[in-house]
Amino acid sequence: MKKVYSANNLMEAQIVLDLLEHAYIPARIFNQHAQGGVGDIPFTHAYPEVWIIRDEDYERSKCLVQTYEKTPATTGIIYCPACGEENPANFQLCWKCNAGLEIALYSGNTSK
Repeated sequence: MKKVYSANNLMEAQIVLDLLEHAYIPARIFNQHAQGGVGDIPFTHAYPEVWIIRDEDYERSKCLVQTYEKTPATTGIIYCPACGEENPANFQLCWKCNAGLEIALYSGNTSK
C-alpha cells in the first residue's frame, strides 16, 4: 500500500477515492475519524489520506491525482449523460450515479 493523497477534508478524500476506483484502482481512506483527535495530535496527522492497495498502480494513480489537483474551479452546471442529474460543472463523476461526466463536457451537454 502507498499513500497517494492527503486531503483537506473527508469530502475531498472521497472525491479522490471515487476517481481512483472509477479508473479501476482499488484504494482506501485512512484517518476518516481522526478529526476528533485534533488538539491531542498534530492537525496534519488528522488529515484524511487516500492510499492505493496495489503498489503497481502508484504511477497511474499519481497522474490521476495531479490531473484532479490541476482542474480549475469553475461555476455552472452539467447534466449527467447516464441519469440526467444536475452536477457542478467541475465534477468529473456524477454525485448520484458515479458515471463519468467527461462525455457530457465534450458533447456540450451542459444544459438540459
